[in-house]
Amino acid sequence: MTAPFGRVLTAMITPFDAEGAVDVQAAWDLARHLVEEGSDGVVVAGTTGESPTLSADEKVMLFRTVVEAVGDRAVVVAGTGTYDTAESVHLTKLAAEAGVHGVMAVTPYYSRPPQQGLFEHFSAIADASSVPVLLYNIPSRTGRLIEVPTLARLASHPRIAAVKDAVGDLAFTTKTMQSCGGSLTIYSGDDILTLPMMSVGAVGVVSVASHLAGRQIKAMVEAAAGGNWDEARRLHLALAPLFAACFLEPNPIPVKAAVDALWKPVGRPRLPLVPAATETVAAIKEALAAARAG
Repeated sequence: MTAPFGRVLTAMITPFDAEGAVDVQAAWDLARHLVEEGSDGVVVAGTTGESPTLSADEKVMLFRTVVEAVGDRAVVVAGTGTYDTAESVHLTKLAAEAGVHGVMAVTPYYSRPPQQGLFEHFSAIADASSVPVLLYNIPSRTGRLIEVPTLARLASHPRIAAVKDAVGDLAFTTKTMQSCGGSLTIYSGDDILTLPMMSVGAVGVVSVASHLAGRQIKAMVEAAAGGNWDEARRLHLALAPLFAACFLEPNPIPVKAAVDALWKPVGRPRLPLVPAATETVAAIKEALAAARAG
């Protein structure tokens, strides 16, 4: 299958300054850095970007900043999904006006709508603009799974292009591929499952660890896409400790601390998230060094 948003997208953190405001210059610099390190695209204001704590104005500012930063060098996908359909539609329109190449719509959280509600919610978002939609299926955070029959219905929409599968169940991914493989592209939403998911038809990953090991992850994904499974497996095994270390605490706590320590200041997370433990950062540094050596 083709990869409508590229094969490796980074779910970009949102840098904050010392006062907790969005650091626009750091966001600009980080987006360009991620592209230089192998990302085909970036997802802005998603879970890793602390979207629940960002205002609508901050999100739109980030969309514009990252579009300007990467130009035509990479794809920019805007996180516009919320638990409110009307707000999601409004943000989608603003994101399209800002020039993004696609939007990501997460399953509405907290309200736990029925499958028909999910279908109508995502359809309304897809109807709101001309840009393609990446669905985001992550029941561990939202409390509601987009079931395979609902994905199959949504796949018939001309602008619903793909799903970020963070269900954490390879059997579910397989069923999705069987039902929707000809009409809905699948991206891994979990670094550790990228290679297994590609073995059943996923085209790539929306990655957290690519903040730190973008070139290695790109090499793994490209090897798998090219049928070089021995090389892809070698890289997967070398990267696996880093993937685990990036989730020793709730995302994005670990990766934000690691980027702050290893790249440049990106600030502490906004409450209710808190800074990572010293031991977490040490584990990431150790795993990263081993991955690069391997």
